[in-house]
Amino acid sequence: MTPRPHSHELHTVDQVRALDRRAIEVLGIPGIELMRRAAAAAFASLQRHWPQARRIAVYCGPGNNGGDGFLLGALALQEGYQVMLFALSGEARGDAAAARARFEEAGGQVQMWSAVTGLPVADVHVDALYGTGLARAPEPAVADLLWRLNAGGEPILALDVPSGLNADTGQCPGEAIKADVTVSFIAHKRGLHTGQAADRVGVLELDTLDLPEELWDGIAPDAELLHAATLPPRPRHAHKGSNGHVLAIGGDLGTAGAIRMSGEAALRAGAGLVSVATREANLTALNSARPELMAHGVDGPQSLQPLLQRADVLALGPGLGQGAWGHALWLTALDMAMPTVLDADGLNLLAREPRVFEAATVITPHPGEAARLLESSVAGIEADRYAAVRALARKYGAVAVLKGAGSLIADPHGRVAVCPWGNPGMATGGMGDLLTGIVAALLAQGCEAWEAACLGVGLHARAGDAAAADGGERGLMATDLLAPLRRLLNGLDA
Repeated sequence: MTPRPHSHELHTVDQVRALDRRAIEVLGIPGIELMRRAAAAAFASLQRHWPQARRIAVYCGPGNNGGDGFLLGALALQEGYQVMLFALSGEARGDAAAARARFEEAGGQVQMWSAVTGLPVADVHVDALYGTGLARAPEPAVADLLWRLNAGGEPILALDVPSGLNADTGQCPGEAIKADVTVSFIAHKRGLHTGQAADRVGVLELDTLDLPEELWDGIAPDAELLHAATLPPRPRHAHKGSNGHVLAIGGDLGTAGAIRMSGEAALRAGAGLVSVATREANLTALNSARPELMAHGVDGPQSLQPLLQRADVLALGPGLGQGAWGHALWLTALDMAMPTVLDADGLNLLAREPRVFEAATVITPHPGEAARLLESSVAGIEADRYAAVRALARKYGAVAVLKGAGSLIADPHGRVAVCPWGNPGMATGGMGDLLTGIVAALLAQGCEAWEAACLGVGLHARAGDAAAADGGERGLMATDLLAPLRRLLNGLDA
């Protein structure tokens, strides 16, 4: 593989098609040559991942993705593989027709796919059906083939994009291939990094097909993947006042755990001081469990004001509730126009009473909260997570984090970053409370809102992966992330 230096860049389908056209029309690289390079990259991946394979089944659509499959089949025949190749139709278009002819010239036989015959026995199945060319649900006959391939349990290599997966949004409007390995060509498609793509792409590889760097000139990526990062070492003369004072506000009756976890995460993420404004009834438990938190009982705005005046950053919402007590604290806190991280009931109150933030603010909704904030539905949010996170950032004038598989971060100017880490074990209560505290601590230590959100989301997800690696995904608890979080922040783990 030959990934380009900027392989963290993510593009839309239209952008990748523009790159493809530029390679052909401006750089003078014939389309069939691009297919040959793609086929060679995919065949090399097949040999790398399944070195013992000798029988492959290739499924080709009528377009360029099918052309890649025909040429992969020709390469496999030349290497002595047994190749069974199935086409969806008797015709291929453009360069794909030339690729089909090359397969037949190499001694290959093209069979028409028929569900009646069932899947052949193969060591590896190669999906070359649609690539980026499908943004709707596959037609029933093809959906049946995709279902059979998934149910067969044999390894699947997808060329460019698993068929049925929308390469722009990461959603599957119908049946979609669940690949073991996906080899993507020219540039990363943004949809392969968020949403349902997490269950479809398997191991994702990129091959830029030896195209020159000039191909990308003038085409800015739509989004970018986060890099593993942390904060620099502290100066030796640092003291607690150098690292900011976070005030965590929340913990209505029965939800003390939420604000405790948020406050503790802020401490573990390096805040110099963390105060907690909560119900009086929670103080004994908080002081016993984590005496480093400076817990204060507040019964309303008047008792909250002195705490606000001493703080640098607010973590507002975990366990706050939406009753009179929580609403009064929410209004008082936001009216201070301080750097703020807003989550949980802080977001539910924002959906009821929208405002545009002037101070540095990070909002961290999950899809349900995002739906309320945008007056949409969860299905509407998940249909295009990129559009949703950008809309959130614009509407509220904040840096927005749309949580979920492939969490997205956006600023009001349209910039988007994608988190490549995280695991299903993190789908448990309290994970969002931790993220709120982490991002607040980073703001308190001098990060700008965008930097704090990107770094915080990345550290949170990487800590989740480290905790899952230690004991598995099932049974993972939010507080399990605190020890690996501290190590990551101090550069002790890669």
